[in-house]
Amino acid sequence: MPLNVIRQDITKVKADAIVNTANPDPVIGGGTDRAVYNAAGENELRAARIAIGKIAPGEAVKTPAFALNAKYIIHTVGPVWEDGSHGEAAILKACYDNSLELAKELGCRSVAFPLIATGTYGFPKDKAIEIASKSIDSFLSHNDMDVTLVIFDKEAFKITGAKFQDITAYIDSNYVESAHTYEYGTEGNINERIRRERLHMARVRGADSDDIPDDIDELLGKELMTFSERVLDIMSKRGLNGPDVYNRQHLITKKVFSDMKNNTYYHPNKYTAIAFCLALELPLDETMDLLNSAGWTLSKSKKADLIVKWHIARGDYSIRNINNTLLTFGLKELDQYKQ
Repeated sequence: MPLNVIRQDITKVKADAIVNTANPDPVIGGGTDRAVYNAAGENELRAARIAIGKIAPGEAVKTPAFALNAKYIIHTVGPVWEDGSHGEAAILKACYDNSLELAKELGCRSVAFPLIATGTYGFPKDKAIEIASKSIDSFLSHNDMDVTLVIFDKEAFKITGAKFQDITAYIDSNYVESAHTYEYGTEGNINERIRRERLHMARVRGADSDDIPDDIDELLGKELMTFSERVLDIMSKRGLNGPDVYNRQHLITKKVFSDMKNNTYYHPNKYTAIAFCLALELPLDETMDLLNSAGWTLSKSKKADLIVKWHIARGDYSIRNINNTLLTFGLKELDQYKQ
């Protein structure tokens, strides 16, 4: 998985491990350290931290996550910036390297980092982002883990802004009010509406509009595979079995998969339909086809849908990354869209 960069409060991010920018001594500092203590439970975390004792710069240690939505807190001590000639960059790199290796030892599948040492320790944000990105990218070239760099302040996020600007531009260019009329309007006769919907899906798949029949009887006579049939057909072609799908990211339960497999006319809610697309890691055109077979789509008039579409178009099928982006834009997590 690629490095994911979001603007969020790190204490609200879901991950197996949350990295904390700790003080060398077991005392509560400011910034991220204070926020982590407040969210995790100050008394419990302080007791665990006292038991560890002093932490050397660049070192990484673990405690339970207590009330955070994580399994572990990884505490690492960043360098105090002087002028860049006192080993600051090497220490900061060690913070990321050692934290990632510790997360790996702990069996973590996901880890979230703050921008270490850029607060009271004064490390320049642009240099810190460059070091963080290189360290994380190097780790991910040999390891499979979801790694998120969580940036809280606006100035730092602008520096990393390529991802944010890309998705914002994507939403701005696709989120159009006219799409609402297309989705929910009642004007026009049924033949024209069906023709228009068929044309839309044909364009998504790259089909020629001449393939779309004008007559409704001809259209309805073209029997297509059901959602269940499509899922099983995709699995068969890829040599996948049930656990390959329902164990992937825990998107789909074994019962849901069994219900789908045993019912040709199984009709999923929208979240479940999207979850199957993510679990199967379908490219965007196949995602749209599978959703359409269940009567769903990723609409241009819904920002949440556009965010899902944006991630899939880039080959990012991580439900955690999608949820983090949704939260960044003030939206609900995907599993709450079970309409």
